[in-house]
Amino acid sequence: MFCTTRVGGFSLPPYDSFNLGDHVGDNPQSVFDNRQLLAQQLPVRPVFMRQVHGCVVAQLHHDTPDGQLADACFTLDTGVACTIMVADCLPLLFYSPSKHLVAAVHAGWRGLAGLGGEGGQGGVLEAVQRVLTSHGALDDVQVWLGPCIGPQAFEVGDDVRQAFVSHDAAAQAAFQSAPRAGKYLCDLALLARLRLATWGGVQVQGNDSTPLWCTYSNPTVFFSYRRVGVCGRFAAGIALTH
Repeated sequence: MFCTTRVGGFSLPPYDSFNLGDHVGDNPQSVFDNRQLLAQQLPVRPVFMRQVHGCVVAQLHHDTPDGQLADACFTLDTGVACTIMVADCLPLLFYSPSKHLVAAVHAGWRGLAGLGGEGGQGGVLEAVQRVLTSHGALDDVQVWLGPCIGPQAFEVGDDVRQAFVSHDAAAQAAFQSAPRAGKYLCDLALLARLRLATWGGVQVQGNDSTPLWCTYSNPTVFFSYRRVGVCGRFAAGIALTH
């Protein structure tokens, strides 16, 4: 398992310096060099997807190329890292020891709410849940939540709040009134934890919604799209090594 920061790469401002996103306007050579540097530092090959805030889950193999259109991925193969790029959205990494399966998820509010998936099928976490269930991996799955924009910085409108609370009243706990009228501060990590809690027996670690995990509040460590608009992407990933 790994999670990068924005530090230590080749990209120039405003992508400085360890930008791994090839879709944000950075110099392609800098992105290539950064990805090569990451690959050299890992004992496995990171596979990057083309993320669109949807609910597609791709299965990765040894020969899977970069650029698959998906916002989640899983693998049963060793040596390949399920890799997610983020700059405010929430990365989730999954591991089932008994089924030798790992998965990674890119979860913004649209993906969590299910607005990027088929009607009635839930969001990106539900899509991964179906994959885990089909492989018998749900009983012992462990989940790590990575850095994302925190509840002190993520201001949203009532449409976002309604997208969650209209389907689950418990989601109201993830929204607090913001100083601006009609706005709310949204706890993205808590929304994910609430969803995962319904799976039963899932071990969840990582992001506890404190400022330490907030991409917006830590500009020297993480990229944040909400903070500056044009910026790079850092990555979180997980792989089977044996």
